Amino acid sequence: MTRSTVEIFFDGNRIASHPRLYGRPNQYSTLEAHMPPDHLKYIQWNGERFISWAEKVGPNTTSVIRLFLSRYAVEQSCMALLKLTDKYPPQRLEAACSKVFSFTASPSLKSIQSILRSGQDKLPEQEVEKSSTSQYGFTRGAGYYDRRDD
Repeated sequence: MTRSTVEIFFDGNRIASHPRLYGRPNQYSTLEAHMPPDHLKYIQWNGERFISWAEKVGPNTTSVIRLFLSRYAVEQSCMALLKLTDKYPPQRLEAACSKVFSFTASPSLKSIQSILRSGQDKLPEQEVEKSSTSQYGFTRGAGYYDRRDD
């Protein structure tokens, strides 16, 4: 790597050279000629197409896709999220996307996958709250843990 160029070598031979990017962290650039044939089919996928697909699933899924596109600009994350409908019904994906917003304003693919795997998307909100505490509930209030000497 130099200030202006990134070069890739294999067995001592330069196989690729690209201008160095100075943009967002983890930003990447790939020449289509350097892509494997299996990856070329994803070039036709863009943000608009992911949003259109997500809108068919539901508004929460669309919100997650829009966040992914604004944060990462990595279509692979969008594809992985929407391909979860191959394993789970679209209603569950939408419910998981809705649920993730109750935990964080910055959802990740991993958090949505975890919600789906654990079935949290199928539980009513009250049952999720009950399952996160013991059968006896909280035995001490916040005041117990606030041990400041006044």
